[in-house]
Amino acid sequence: MKRISHRFVLPVIAVTMLIADAHAAPPVSNPWPGADVDAPAPKVKGMPRELARNLANFDDLDFRVYTGRQWQDLHKSHTEEVVVHWPDGRATQGIDRHIDDLKHMWTFAPDNRIREHPVRFGTADGEWTAVMGWLEGTFTRPMVLADGKTVPASGKAYRIPMVTIGHWNKAGIMFEEYLFWDNAEFMRQIGLGN
Repeated sequence: MKRISHRFVLPVIAVTMLIADAHAAPPVSNPWPGADVDAPAPKVKGMPRELARNLANFDDLDFRVYTGRQWQDLHKSHTEEVVVHWPDGRATQGIDRHIDDLKHMWTFAPDNRIREHPVRFGTADGEWTAVMGWLEGTFTRPMVLADGKTVPASGKAYRIPMVTIGHWNKAGIMFEEYLFWDNAEFMRQIGLGN
């Protein structure tokens, strides 16, 4: 009978114990749960207070303020001089300008909405957050373009992923916001693109 070296047996035993321990361990909870319009902001054990506050503020921003057009409450999540970077490459400054830009979405899609954030996370100090959601609605009214031309409604629905990266001050208010979505896909879904 061939003898097995101790140098070989000990590492095999150690690996076997690690595998057995991994299978016996309880499942790890999701440290970054999503949020939904019909549920309170998720509470995550160990999440720093500032980050939890800013993520909850952002959920309220999209689910209640934006979707419900509660513009009088936008100041709860945006500073007066907020800088907003748009998907088309332009940047605007000021909460009043931002409200005007947001209002435009309802001129051609009265059911425009964001109802979920399947992805939401940020830095431990809450200075930065990133939230992914679904921008949804139906193109049921004419769309007025920047040059004043009007595009007739197609009646087509859209559902596009969008991401917002927020830069927050110590008081928990965004002073800079980066908006990302695929404008070409949006136009395709509403019948204006290839």
